[in-house]
Amino acid sequence: MKHREMTPRSIVAAASGNVLEWYDFTVYGFLAPVIGKVFFPETSHFAATLSAFAVLAIGYGVRPIGSILFGHIGDRLGRKPTLVVTVVIMGVGSLAIALLPGYQQIGITAAVLLVVIRIIQGIAVAGEYPTSGVYIVEQAEPARRALAGSWVAVAMMLGCVLGAFVPAFVSSLLSEAQMSSWGWRVPFLIGTSAAFLSLFMRRHLTESAAMEGVERVGPSPVYKTLRNHWRLLLQMIAILIPPGILYMLIFVYAASYLTDQMHVSSARALDISSFNLFAMAAILPLYGWLADRMGLRRTYLAGALATGVLAIPLWSLMYSQSLAIVFAAQLLFSLVSGVAWALAITILTMISPPGLRCSSVAMGYNLCMAVFCGTTPALATFLVNLTADNYTPIYYFIISVLLSIPVIWRLPKLIAAARDT
Repeated sequence: MKHREMTPRSIVAAASGNVLEWYDFTVYGFLAPVIGKVFFPETSHFAATLSAFAVLAIGYGVRPIGSILFGHIGDRLGRKPTLVVTVVIMGVGSLAIALLPGYQQIGITAAVLLVVIRIIQGIAVAGEYPTSGVYIVEQAEPARRALAGSWVAVAMMLGCVLGAFVPAFVSSLLSEAQMSSWGWRVPFLIGTSAAFLSLFMRRHLTESAAMEGVERVGPSPVYKTLRNHWRLLLQMIAILIPPGILYMLIFVYAASYLTDQMHVSSARALDISSFNLFAMAAILPLYGWLADRMGLRRTYLAGALATGVLAIPLWSLMYSQSLAIVFAAQLLFSLVSGVAWALAITILTMISPPGLRCSSVAMGYNLCMAVFCGTTPALATFLVNLTADNYTPIYYFIISVLLSIPVIWRLPKLIAAARDT
């Protein structure tokens, strides 16, 4: 494959959609109680909030559909068209939510339209992370691929931080009545602006050199991936499960413990998580830099072993009655698990057959997110209630680490097999 220079501006343009993706996800989660009251019948505050979270889960559930659609487009028509279409859909979706009338104006139609918008956004999001990551890694210099790929994860984490900061900042400026009436729409309008800024930057991208001479007829790349490389998809999922589960445990599930058991305000819990997400984002390029020098397998394996060994001690600290200790435990979890987030997209791209990269990465990533990561908070709650043991969620995580280690060990062979395909 002919190499084309990947400039910092191109990396920012390609990764920018991931900021929007995770910004939108975090904003919606933060504003779910307000959104529930606006779009669903007020039978009870709990029911309305639960309905809003159910819509969030639907957006996760449709991701496999998006991986099929945009995996095909990315491998057949090109990476750039996919990156343009996905960011437009996400931006228009954010605008539609910001302008959508509530239940009091148009009745149940408001809830139906909200569900439809989140479904369409969920389909688009499924193509954003895989395609942008594949594009960046393909275009990067071979000696700097892990560093280049780490910026995709940086964008994700920064999107989460901004998604927490913007609604919190807006709510601090408005009264509760103003926030419920119209203030909740402002963060979505800001997301729309970010989407079209990303679109403006992406219009200057050149197509990936990997698309030169690509086969544009015959069976769909998605079909070929499922037929010939289903074992590879399972290996991708095994690689991704541990960081995905841990992210949900320490940033989503643990937040309920802080608010319910330690009586920490939601705003304070969000401040702690936001700082640690920012700290994780700051260190990710270092892990990419190390992997380019020490090797992907060695670096990723070190991160996996570190999280596995430290899991139980750090989890015990997460249940401390000292907020400072909880903060420190979450910070250490963030820093060690950051290795996996920094290197995941580079590894997924390099173990995928060149002509099927978008399809393979999209399906592997989105199946993992939908089946395992999105269900982690609910499963953790169920396991604790079933066993009366607060450590069962971290046992679940450790099992996932043990399952991933044999796949991590085989990375050089997987990369060589993909190169020879």
